[in-house]
Amino acid sequence: MANPPVKKIVVIGGGVAGSYIAKSLQFHGNLTLIDPKEYFEIPWASLRGMVEPSFAERSLIQHKDYLTASRLIVSNAISITDSEILILEGRTIPYDYLVIATGHGDQVPKTRSERLKQYQSENEKIKASQSILIVGGGPTGVELAGEIAVDFPEKKVTLVHKGYRLLEFLGPKASKKTLEWLKSRRVEVKLDQTVNLEDVSDGSNRYTTSAGETIRADCHFICTGKPLASSWLKGTILRDRLDKSGRLIVDENLRVKGRNNIFAIGDITNIKEMKQGYLAKKQASVAAKNLQILIRGGDESKMSCYKVKSGNTAVVSLGRHDAVAQLPLTTMIGLIPGLIKSKDLFVGKTRKELDLDSGD
Repeated sequence: MANPPVKKIVVIGGGVAGSYIAKSLQFHGNLTLIDPKEYFEIPWASLRGMVEPSFAERSLIQHKDYLTASRLIVSNAISITDSEILILEGRTIPYDYLVIATGHGDQVPKTRSERLKQYQSENEKIKASQSILIVGGGPTGVELAGEIAVDFPEKKVTLVHKGYRLLEFLGPKASKKTLEWLKSRRVEVKLDQTVNLEDVSDGSNRYTTSAGETIRADCHFICTGKPLASSWLKGTILRDRLDKSGRLIVDENLRVKGRNNIFAIGDITNIKEMKQGYLAKKQASVAAKNLQILIRGGDESKMSCYKVKSGNTAVVSLGRHDAVAQLPLTTMIGLIPGLIKSKDLFVGKTRKELDLDSGD
């Protein structure tokens, strides 16, 4: 009796969700990962690389280092049919099962070496500046302010946020504690204001806020939200499966609604929970198990349902030793939550999950 044909699995997107599910499925069929870059970047460790470029040597991982039995196509997917993906160069990639994990759009270099140079350049920019403006008071802006304030305490750091409190995805207690911590590190925080960067002329170090205040800064970093990477789906067979925010509507098994062989995981889904790395990994695990059932022709009723996590649990690092943590029963700040995340930013743990050495 002939063996059944090997199934073709395609994963689009090499962020947290895409990289983890690709690794999980690489021995369960002919797997192809399509990603515009050659590497996986551990997103929650990226800001440390700006103050310590050598840290990025561990947090930037070539896809081929953990995908030992699959094909990597460094390109952008631009369209989907019922059986193929069209990539930017005009080639089509056939699939039996498809996973969409394109997350948020992020303009980063194609190669790891170019990305490392970018970190070096950002570090030199920080070192050469006496005053630094950070625009955005979500987790990225807060963590960057913390990294700079701890590693370069002599720098004047100003953080401008359009909201009335920092870290609005967390509760008011976490916001208040974070604001107090930043102020104790001489970070000036301006809430309920924006900065019009388009009005800043080249070479100028003067920035004007929406409240008419003038900020002097030698350089600035924009830490506001990135757009979803889903606009390419609007002209495809999945155009009716995008919600008003541009997220893919999925069912309880993480399949795109109405599609038996197309899954979506990570930030691009319409799942009502915080978009965090550990939850993207959890979704990748559930979707991988369900795909394995389908690939071997198993009973669909045995597929796992993804359980949405209630409550907002998160840890936001504040430099190398401290963090603010919102946990189910308490909110705390300082060294104890810092022990959870801040020293290594889960880089060693993530590398081990990808079957790589910790890189210490």
